[in-house]
Amino acid sequence: MENWTRSAKVTYKRWSNPEPGDEGDFVGHTDEDQTTDNEICTIASAKVDSGSRESANSSGNNTTAETFSVDDALEVIGFGVFQWKISFVTGLAWVGDSMEMMILSILGPELHCDWSLPSYQVALITSVVFIGMGFSSLLWGNVADKYGRKVGLVISMCWALYYGLLSAFSPVYGWLLALRGFVGFGIGGTPQSVTLYSEFLPVRARGMSIMLMAVFWVLGTVSEVLLALWVMPTLGWRWLLGLSAIPVGIFVSFCFWLPESPRFDVLSGRREKAIATLTRIARENGKELPQGRLIEYKQNERGQYKDLFSQQYWKITLLLWFIWFSFAFSYFGIVLLTTELFQTESCGMAQGSSIEPRCSLECKYLTSADYKDLLWTTLAEFPGLLIILFAVDYLGRKKSMAICFFMFSLCILPLYACIGRVALTIFIFIARAFISGGYQVVFVYTPEVFPTEIRALGMGTCSAFARIGALITPFVAQVLLRTSMYLTLSVYCGCSLLAALASIFLPIETLGRSLQESSLDSDR
Repeated sequence: MENWTRSAKVTYKRWSNPEPGDEGDFVGHTDEDQTTDNEICTIASAKVDSGSRESANSSGNNTTAETFSVDDALEVIGFGVFQWKISFVTGLAWVGDSMEMMILSILGPELHCDWSLPSYQVALITSVVFIGMGFSSLLWGNVADKYGRKVGLVISMCWALYYGLLSAFSPVYGWLLALRGFVGFGIGGTPQSVTLYSEFLPVRARGMSIMLMAVFWVLGTVSEVLLALWVMPTLGWRWLLGLSAIPVGIFVSFCFWLPESPRFDVLSGRREKAIATLTRIARENGKELPQGRLIEYKQNERGQYKDLFSQQYWKITLLLWFIWFSFAFSYFGIVLLTTELFQTESCGMAQGSSIEPRCSLECKYLTSADYKDLLWTTLAEFPGLLIILFAVDYLGRKKSMAICFFMFSLCILPLYACIGRVALTIFIFIARAFISGGYQVVFVYTPEVFPTEIRALGMGTCSAFARIGALITPFVAQVLLRTSMYLTLSVYCGCSLLAALASIFLPIETLGRSLQESSLDSDR
C-alpha cells in the first residue's frame, strides 16, 4: 500500500487503531468542538521512524500521537492478581445463584409433604422464581448498559439477598410464592456478573476464564445438596432457605471493591475514570499501561432494543434466544427429573409409560440415599466442565455447544428403557455433565458476539429466554411426567437436537475475536 501524501477528512463512529506493522499507519484526531456522538478525524499518512508514529494534522503541523484502546491495555496487562480477585468476587454471585436454583428441586418434595400441595402447586414454586427472573433480566440488562455493569449487578444482588432471607419466614403458601418470585427478580441480574467480568479479560484468557467461572456454579450446587443433607433432617426447609442466602450476602459485603468496567466508562465518555481503573489493574498485576492516549468513544444511545435486530445481529439474536431457552429448559429439566425419577421405580415407569398420580396427602420425603445420588449427579458438572474447557478453545464456541446438546439427547435415550437405579444415576450423570458444560459455553459466546453498547442488553434478553425455558420445564418434568414419561423424554430430546442445529447455524465464531465496542466496528 502506498503512503498517502495528503490528508482527507472523514466522519465515522469510531476510530480503530491499526495493527502494528502495517505499511501505512493512520492517526485520528477528535474535533473537540463538535456536539454529536460522531468523531471527525483527520486521516493522514505516516512513516514509522524508530518505533514512533508521526502524524500530520489538517494544518500540516507534525505531532507525535500514540494511542491505545482498552483492548490494547488489557492485552499488555494480561491476566494476573486483579483478575483472580474479580473472579472470586463475581464467582460469589454465581454460587448464590446456583444455590437458589438447586434449592428448587429440594424444596418441592418437602413442601409437598409439609403443606399437602398438589403437583401443580409444587411446580408453581419453581416457575414463579423463573417468572421473576424472566421479567427482571430485561430490566437489569438495560440498567447495566445505561448506568453501569456494577450498578445493575449490585442492586440486583441486594434485592435477592433481602427477599431470600424474608422467604425463610413465609407463613403460608401464598407468601412463599410471592417472596420466591421476588428472589427470582433479583437473581435475574446475576448474568451481568459475566458481562462485567468479561470486560476485564484479555482475549487469550477470556474463553477459559469465563468457563472456569462455572466452577463457582458447581460449588454452589454441591454446597446446596450438602447443606440440605445436613439441615433438612433436623432444622427443616426454613433454615435451608435462610442459610442458602449466605453467599449472596458475602458478595454484597465485597461489592464495594468492584470497579466499573473501563469499556463502559469509555463508551460513556468517562475516559479519566477508565484510565484510573486500568492503572489500578496494571498496578495490581505488576505491569505498566501502554504509552499514549486512551482512545475515547462516547455514545449516548446505549442499550437500545432495536440494535439487537439490526442487519448485523438479528439472526444472532434470534438463534441465541432459542439456544439459551433450550439450555435452561434442558438443564433445569434434568435437575428436576433427577429427584422425580429417584422417587419412582424406573421399571414401572418404562412398562406403564407414566407415573401413577399421588394423592396430595400421600408424600415421600427425600431420603439420605436420594441426597447422596443427587450429590453424585451434581458432581457430574465438574467432569463436564473439564471436557468443554478444552473443547471451547480448540473446537470453537459453536461446535462445543452443538456437541453438548447432541450428547445430552443421546444420554436421555436409555431412560426410555427399564434400567436400574445405578444405570439411571450414570446416564443422568453424563447428561448433566454435557448440558451444564454447554450452558457455560453460551455464557462465553454471548458477551463476545455483542458489542459493548448492547452487550448487557444482549445478555439480559438471552437470560430472559433462558428463564422462560426454566419456567416451563417444571410443568414438563414434574407434571407431564405423571401423564407420560415417553412424551416427557421426547420433549427434552427434540428440543436439544433443534438447539444443536441452531448452534451450528450461528453466523459468527467468536474464538480469538476481540470484544467490539460498537456495532459499527469491523470484525477484528
